[in-house]
Amino acid sequence: MNILVTGGSGFIGSHLCEALLAKKHNVICIDNFGSGDAKNIQHLLQNKNFQFIKHNIIQPLQIDGKIDQIFHLASRASPIDYQQYPVETALSNSLGTHNMIKLALEKNATLLFSSTSEVYGDPAVHPQKENYWGNVNPIGIRSCYDESKRFAEALLMAYYREYKAKVKIIRIFNTYGPRMRKDDGRVIPNFITQALANKPITIYGNGKQTRSFCYVDDLVTGIIKMMDSDQLGPMNLGNPKENTMIEIANFIKKIANSKSEIIFKPLPEDDPTRRCADISHAKKTLQWEPKVTLDDGLKKTVDWFRKN
Repeated sequence: MNILVTGGSGFIGSHLCEALLAKKHNVICIDNFGSGDAKNIQHLLQNKNFQFIKHNIIQPLQIDGKIDQIFHLASRASPIDYQQYPVETALSNSLGTHNMIKLALEKNATLLFSSTSEVYGDPAVHPQKENYWGNVNPIGIRSCYDESKRFAEALLMAYYREYKAKVKIIRIFNTYGPRMRKDDGRVIPNFITQALANKPITIYGNGKQTRSFCYVDDLVTGIIKMMDSDQLGPMNLGNPKENTMIEIANFIKKIANSKSEIIFKPLPEDDPTRRCADISHAKKTLQWEPKVTLDDGLKKTVDWFRKN
């Protein structure tokens, strides 16, 4: 098939491009390197089935020839980034998604949109099922990301209802693995970078807040299964096992053989205290669940950070 991946040089996008090429598809990677990195796809450029186009999807995109599937992953996803570039973040998920759905209709392609567990906000329901409507601050510092993802879901459903557009929605929970940016601002790269440098590991809040972490290879398997299924979504993709921030910090400290002390700072505004995926829908309809243990995944991730 001919497959387009927006945000294809990003952390998740580059792993997805690799997996699709391994299945012998032709892959066109679209990225403007806003938060992606050319190094993530450098090794793919020699592959005759891989093509890279530098483009910001806030602008309309024209592609010659047939496109069968579009994986729309382009968006800044780091809290540091989307607070520094709130307008670009809001527009990539709104205007960018509009441009991609128009392209999908023109090519009669299926569009899979990567939404996020952030649509649940600071959840009042735990764990989060797909039918939970969320608890989001519409004008808070995270709203450029949370609300633009929610709007994109609404827009795709409008196109589905009015134009019979072929769309799919996934909601990605915390993902980690090689190729995460060290200045990403998210928990795992922060902790690993600090641990490897033997600097204090910074925990925001009391450290009892939880997240569920899914290794990137597991997530990519779930994304492809969703695209190849008859499901519309939304579909939660994540790891249903919760860990506290203190547990994660101690895990990483041990794996990195670090002498870092753990220090505590105040919790940022609108930062959720609990977030955990209910993946019963994905288990039942996609026969998908994560396989990589946190221990194995963190070892691979720490190794990659050490080398890079």
